[in-house]
Amino acid sequence: MDNACAVIPAAGAGKRMGAGRPKQYSLLRGIPVIVHTLRKFESSLSVRDIILVVPPADVGSAEELAHSFGIRKVKKVIPGGAERQDSVRRGLEAVPPDAEIVLVHDGVRPFVSPAQIDRCAAAAREYGAVALGIPVRDTVKRVETGGIVKLTLEREGLWLIQTPQAFRRSLIEEAHLKAHEQGFYGTDDAGLVERIGFPVRMIKGSPENIKLTTPEDFKWAEVLLGRGEEMKIGIGYDSHRLEPGRRMVLGGVEIPSERGPAGHSDADALLHAVMDAVFGAMRAGDLGAHFPDSDPAYKGISSMLLLERTSEEMRRNGYAVSHIDATVILEKPKIMPFVETMAGNIARCLGVSPLCVSIKAKTNEGMGFIGRQEGIAVMAVATLVCKE
Repeated sequence: MDNACAVIPAAGAGKRMGAGRPKQYSLLRGIPVIVHTLRKFESSLSVRDIILVVPPADVGSAEELAHSFGIRKVKKVIPGGAERQDSVRRGLEAVPPDAEIVLVHDGVRPFVSPAQIDRCAAAAREYGAVALGIPVRDTVKRVETGGIVKLTLEREGLWLIQTPQAFRRSLIEEAHLKAHEQGFYGTDDAGLVERIGFPVRMIKGSPENIKLTTPEDFKWAEVLLGRGEEMKIGIGYDSHRLEPGRRMVLGGVEIPSERGPAGHSDADALLHAVMDAVFGAMRAGDLGAHFPDSDPAYKGISSMLLLERTSEEMRRNGYAVSHIDATVILEKPKIMPFVETMAGNIARCLGVSPLCVSIKAKTNEGMGFIGRQEGIAVMAVATLVCKE
């Protein structure tokens, strides 16, 4: 991994959206837009660190958001300024000292690809300053107030600018410093570099790399998210005998109980069933094939760690969780007070919103080994999507 750092400004108020919350926190498939964006940089081979810039009041919640979705590259979350340029400048001040390349990317451009990010970083090392964009395909006219055409522009050589834009660190710092000292505000960071006389090289991007600004943009975003996705569904099951003196851990939560599930690991039947379902959806065997109870390495291990490893394998294979539904069948104790925390734990490990995780609790009405309080059983269904 290179020592490039990404500065991601996401401090806007989103006034053009007309919504009750900034657009960077609006949900796409149950996941905030900014998380979709951060995941692309998390997957980049070039970017080592991420500096996230958000509204001052959101610093704490943004840190928790990044943590809950497993975005490990976010090194700092800092408060933004009055304008986007002010926010980027503050982000630059937080870039690690050894970072040689800085990429600046809009927090509400979630459809950039990791490959595009890596191409920008590599080109910035070679040329010093690069910007992603696409050539203009339509006729462009300059229009006066009142809707009268003043001029038809020659579209040859015209590009629509996107992000990321990538720069040698010293260059972008100099450009921002001079703009700040002179009170100049540009529309993008490449423009500030052009202003100090350094050439910016264009790199062809993608029409899909849209910036989400209006409600209509979000409609297109939902279409783009669904393109090329194949849905996979897996069913998981786990059961354990209950024994006196054993801890009862479900969904990563220790629940007060006189009896707990017996097993080689911590015997978290809920997480075991969820993992079994995920492996099933990927056609990757069952839980025992990945974490055999004959292996001493898993003796007493936390199933939360195993779920994290399952999540990593899922992402490596191009899958993402759409929804998890689980049913815990247990006579005693009652687990409903802990369900929300369990769902949060599962969601954090799998990199999704807690809204994507459903947990239900049932008894067996006194029947069978569960009804006699001799055991616990869990069934789970995992719905995954795969980009084909």
